[in-house]
Amino acid sequence: MIMKILVVSDTHGRDENLDRAIRAEKPFDMLIHCGDVEGREDYIRAVADAPVYMVRGNNDFFSDLPSEENFSICGKKAFLTHGHYYGVSWDTSQLREEARDRGAELVFFGHSHRPVIEGEDVIAINPGSLSYPRQDGRKPSYVVMNLEQDGCVEAEIKFLER
Repeated sequence: MIMKILVVSDTHGRDENLDRAIRAEKPFDMLIHCGDVEGREDYIRAVADAPVYMVRGNNDFFSDLPSEENFSICGKKAFLTHGHYYGVSWDTSQLREEARDRGAELVFFGHSHRPVIEGEDVIAINPGSLSYPRQDGRKPSYVVMNLEQDGCVEAEIKFLER
């Protein structure tokens, strides 16, 4: 059995590209949002039509969302944070060390608006931004991750055309 997970971040209250990504990837088993939802928590939960894990980002000033979450997916421990407290604009070493300390094998984060998938013992996944991408080419991005019962993890960065 494969579990399909849609990972997004930094939507900043703009729903158009989130809606496009959801339509492109449905059905999926879980949605993970790495923060900066800017008041759209209820909308995101409603359109996901799947369980949602979501954290507060540095622009979610009045949000009741947690700043970090620890949970399990198919037996793998996961750590979810926006990332701004871990220096992710420079590299993921501090973030991956925190994930290791928590016993996590997967860490999801945003903040930099640049997509990345890296690491071996701890896999760090940043889907980039659906609203304000900052990587070369500046295409809105997200990640689709497939987890198999045997523990195999496959993650792919995907881009929306403008």
